[in-house]
Amino acid sequence: MAKKCIRVLISIAAPLLIFIGGWILMYPGSNDSKNIKYVLWKHGLYRMDINTATAVMVGDSARDKLIIGRTKTQIQNIFGVLIAPEETTPYYRNCYKNSAWKDMKALYIDHSPWLIVFDKGKAIKLILIKGS
Repeated sequence: MAKKCIRVLISIAAPLLIFIGGWILMYPGSNDSKNIKYVLWKHGLYRMDINTATAVMVGDSARDKLIIGRTKTQIQNIFGVLIAPEETTPYYRNCYKNSAWKDMKALYIDHSPWLIVFDKGKAIKLILIKGS
């Protein structure tokens, strides 16, 4: 009976380890949106440095799912600090002031180039501010 349980356990664990090992080998770059650490972070299963995560978001085609429809509190639970445009760098402040969203509530994710626009308490747009 014990040998059968061990065989079943090995037959489940071996393919799982091969799958995870293959994933890690296929997407080793920490700046790749398919990197296992970033994917786990997106699902709340891994703690990742927010600066790294926001940098990886640039290449993530599904990044809007992290933000759109969520409240400020929900987004803070994912990213931590959200900064008002008035409290960020002059460049980001001016980008916001000269944007189509200047009359709407908006917050930056920490000191990253990601601007979140809110309407009625929920995020409606995620914008990458390019430049410096």
